[in-house]
Amino acid sequence: MDARSFLGLEPGLPTHWRLPVTPSLCSFSGNLFGGAALAAGIEAMEARTGRRVVWASAQYLSFAKNGDVLDLEVVVPVEGHYTSQARVIGRVGDTEVFTVSGAFGARPSTTEGRFASRPLVPRPMDCPVRTWRMANQESINQHVEMRLAKGRNFEDLDGTPTPDGRSALWARLPGVDHMSASALAILGDWVPFGVGQALGLKAGGNSLDNTLRVVKLVPTEWVLLDIRIHAVHDGFAHGVVYQWAVDGTLLGTASQSVKVRFWEDPPT
Repeated sequence: MDARSFLGLEPGLPTHWRLPVTPSLCSFSGNLFGGAALAAGIEAMEARTGRRVVWASAQYLSFAKNGDVLDLEVVVPVEGHYTSQARVIGRVGDTEVFTVSGAFGARPSTTEGRFASRPLVPRPMDCPVRTWRMANQESINQHVEMRLAKGRNFEDLDGTPTPDGRSALWARLPGVDHMSASALAILGDWVPFGVGQALGLKAGGNSLDNTLRVVKLVPTEWVLLDIRIHAVHDGFAHGVVYQWAVDGTLLGTASQSVKVRFWEDPPT
């Protein structure tokens, strides 16, 4: 299965796609998961341009709920020799829910360099399974397997902040056997997890935006989500997720600004 099948994205007219919102694409709140919206936009624009994504950024304007059907309209205002610029508008009826913009293509070049460093953490199967708040509620969390490489489970957050604002998760989409930009978009939407880790509080957030920058795609079952919270101020948090393959390849980065939310303990 690829990420398009995971999303349930359906082609319609030449410039339109349909995205039925199901529980497996929703967060705990019952709203469409931001990473799924970004992933659907990337899939639609890659199909329309015939080029791979370099970067894509989603702005979240409203909510799509379980049972809604989104219409994704693809617009390609610029198609150059090597690069296309495109955008997707996601609507439920007349309500604009999100917009995804991006650049697509590749340029001939032999110059390479990597200057970020991957954290030293145990391999996936040597890390404990991440426990979920409200684990029995159907959501996208039931369809993402995560292991805690650096950080604390929800019940262990005791108010002690993390000095460097960093945490890390190993993550994979069981059944998705093809690494793609849209898979990275889904897995990159975990800055809110890092907010609680950085503050040491039972906190997270709602995404205002999400920007994926793709470096190099290689086959990998697990992706290391190296989460770095830069700052929390005025009720907003800002951070980035470096995404690493098991072999150490930097796959891409995903950055976000989020509204900080605080969670009560789940009912016993």
